[in-house]
Amino acid sequence: MLDQILQSLGYVRPEFALVFTFLSAIVADLVTKRKAIVAGIVLGGFAATAYYVFDEIGVSVSTFNNMLAVDPFAVFFKFVVIGSSILIVMFSLTSNEVNGSERRLGEYYALLAAMTTGMFLMVGSSNLLMMYLSLELTSISSYILAGFTKEAPDSAEASLKYVIYGALSSGFMLYGISIVYGLTGSLDIYSINQALASGNVSRIALLIGGILAVAGFGYKISAVPFHFWTPDVYEGAPVTITAYLSVASKAAGFAMLMRFLKVTFIDSSILNLPLGTWGTIKGFELTNIIIIIAVLTMTLGNLVAIWQDNVKRLLAYSSIAHAGYMLLGLVVLGNDGYAATMIYFVVYLFMNLGAFYVVMLVSNKTGSEDIQDYKGLGSRAPLLAVAMAIFLVSLTGLPPTAGFVGKLYLFAALIRAKFIWLAIVGVLNSVISLYYYVRIFRNMFLRDADGHAEPLSFEASNIVLLLVLLVPTIALGLYFGPLVQFAQSSVAMFGVK
Repeated sequence: MLDQILQSLGYVRPEFALVFTFLSAIVADLVTKRKAIVAGIVLGGFAATAYYVFDEIGVSVSTFNNMLAVDPFAVFFKFVVIGSSILIVMFSLTSNEVNGSERRLGEYYALLAAMTTGMFLMVGSSNLLMMYLSLELTSISSYILAGFTKEAPDSAEASLKYVIYGALSSGFMLYGISIVYGLTGSLDIYSINQALASGNVSRIALLIGGILAVAGFGYKISAVPFHFWTPDVYEGAPVTITAYLSVASKAAGFAMLMRFLKVTFIDSSILNLPLGTWGTIKGFELTNIIIIIAVLTMTLGNLVAIWQDNVKRLLAYSSIAHAGYMLLGLVVLGNDGYAATMIYFVVYLFMNLGAFYVVMLVSNKTGSEDIQDYKGLGSRAPLLAVAMAIFLVSLTGLPPTAGFVGKLYLFAALIRAKFIWLAIVGVLNSVISLYYYVRIFRNMFLRDADGHAEPLSFEASNIVLLLVLLVPTIALGLYFGPLVQFAQSSVAMFGVK
């Protein structure tokens, strides 16, 4: 046992780097009041973590007695999470919301490190107890960060709603896990799969337990009907945290859900299946359930976004809709679908963080997130307006942006799996999303600013970071081969023990 633990410790260096970063940020905050030092320590820790993740490329092992998997699938999502974390720290350095008062920011950056640690554990969890613990570590950190700007009138409300919905979904998840454990005698998802394959488990009881457990995953990815917290929390939290929750937290939740569905319910004994597709254990056909959740999620998100006048709240409902698009990849029950979802996450990282970054920069200058305050932005800040237009075009899924590539692979996977009608529903939802994105276009380029509006100027560092997000949004729409290969190779041996 001791030898196994010591051997496993060698495969969790990224997580150790994050824990060390968390502790270093706390100590640095106690020793010095300079936020730049604490932010620099966290950035350095994240860079070291990324280096250790690079070392894990090609590794495929199960550590700590099947508690945590280190495999190409986990590594892919770790890159998404750590990339988002680095960008959010850079966002935070120039955010008026975060830096607006005299508060010490050590705990802010330390909690970012703690939240990143939780998400790293989520993407590799292969034990239901580990899934719950890592989810709680991520959630508790995000509860505090969502209410970080205590002086804002809607900040405390956002944090409180987040806690209440999070506690409710955690209760459902724990109850579901207890049912699954009682039926199968195991928390290890590989052992649960073997118990299900034996056919000696009550189908009804397991269905109830599985649905309750999935409630925890659905809450984290903002899928209907577990999405109610999302708009209020996204609106009340600082823009930096809203952006972080919309990308990194969603990515970790999807990674955990995808591993749970693939490993737990796959039936490897089914023969004559097309290469790269999976069969599920008889009595646990999940396709219809995922289809219903995906269609409801993207449709509700897009329809309700039409009525929003706050840009941050509009992007919140947009992120709910994008969770629905990503769920389409899970419907396929095959490597193509999973790889398409993973490709979508990478392009979503750049285009969604880019849109939120523009919202933050405009809010810094105008003090508002209302869509009416974007009037005349095309003449007041041409580069910012053009960048926002490209990010929104990409979120819609139009060429030649990266968002088109993401949706192309999702819809292509659906068509190959003969879910043509579902691909059509996805395309129609993309058309609906174009309607509310066009409202922002219209205000930026076709309407003049109210009153006497001065041109907006930004620091060189803001422009550089904007280009860091803008260039990949365009480049990945034109040259996406390496990304596709990386996603496909990351999922090729996924779930094979």
